[in-house]
Amino acid sequence: MMLAADGGTGSPVPARVEEVFCEGLTLPRYVGEFWTSVQRASHPLHEVPYRACFKPELPRFFITRLTEPGDLVYDPFMGRGTTLLEAGLLGRRAAGNDANPLSRVLLEPRLDLPLLEEVAQRLCTLELCGDARADIDLSMFFSPRTESQVVLLREYLQGRKLASLENRVDRWIRMAATTRLTGHSLGFFSVYTLPPNQATTPAGQQRINAVRGQIPPDRDVAALILRKSMSLLRAVTDEERRVLAMAYHPERLLCGDASQTVAMPDDSVALVVTSPPFLDVVQYEQDNWLRSWFNGHDAAGIGQRITMSRSVGQWSEVMLRTLEELRRVLRPGGWVAFEVGEVRRGSIRLDEVVAPLGVRAGLECVGILVNAQRFTKTSRCWGVANNAGGTNTNRVVLFRKA
Repeated sequence: MMLAADGGTGSPVPARVEEVFCEGLTLPRYVGEFWTSVQRASHPLHEVPYRACFKPELPRFFITRLTEPGDLVYDPFMGRGTTLLEAGLLGRRAAGNDANPLSRVLLEPRLDLPLLEEVAQRLCTLELCGDARADIDLSMFFSPRTESQVVLLREYLQGRKLASLENRVDRWIRMAATTRLTGHSLGFFSVYTLPPNQATTPAGQQRINAVRGQIPPDRDVAALILRKSMSLLRAVTDEERRVLAMAYHPERLLCGDASQTVAMPDDSVALVVTSPPFLDVVQYEQDNWLRSWFNGHDAAGIGQRITMSRSVGQWSEVMLRTLEELRRVLRPGGWVAFEVGEVRRGSIRLDEVVAPLGVRAGLECVGILVNAQRFTKTSRCWGVANNAGGTNTNRVVLFRKA
């Protein structure tokens, strides 16, 4: 593997090499700008909001260097499915797992693509006029007219699924609607609120409305779904449809514990690219409560299933079991790129925690890559200093199975 950084110029430049000492191990840590994450530079199909997701450039870096077309690429904490989608676009087979059922809702339609014309025709047939109300109070987010459309769409999608009639067009509409529920622009169903990868509480939204002096406006739900669909599908080629269809296998999209993936065969995976929850940094239950409601999922149950360890010791126990499972599914010579960050204001570097865990699990630790990137718009909004926080520093521990 060529350990060269891009530096944002497109030309490889040498990485700076440090020595890291952790639990009796001496490892090389390569620091440089290995990939450059430019806003909206990746494929439009990736433009689906989800908390704590890495940029497509990260899995692309490893997929292009460590696999060949047709190889199986796996992510046991797949989130919005960045690794799987990028693997599919690059002609690899894809497999993934996540404790959050929303992951499959967000990813599956972007592997099993409908035509835009099919989406438009289906939206035209939907009966979204009425006076329906949700079983929870959503008046702080939606106008009565908009809420009725959201509820009727939810009922339609649930009915199709229960009757075993759900197809790729239904799944696409579900995904697009899920990403449009709330946000901070005219492209969302809601009044102005937090960015779409988070949902504030009803009480929190009432405070936002009071401060801004705003009331929820009427939105055209079907029109906004079509608009999002046009954006996501705008650059898809016939060849990309073909390779994504080859990558897509429903039985390889799992929902469960990353350390107990019995459906994944032994010695089958060429490369794992993944990023687990960083202790309790992200509150998945709180961030996804409205998306969970729309899709008929139990938000509290999701929060209980996702690894939300408060201590490094508890987190390490879960990661060790996961790394042992990854060793089982990896083929001989297979790789793991395990992305973590810095937590507790930089006092804990999770790469130095993960490296010895992988060795205990029977993997060889080849080294650590730190992608030292410049400020991003998002990190500035959250007050994260350059390369000083988990959201702005990719620390990838690279393992190999002998």
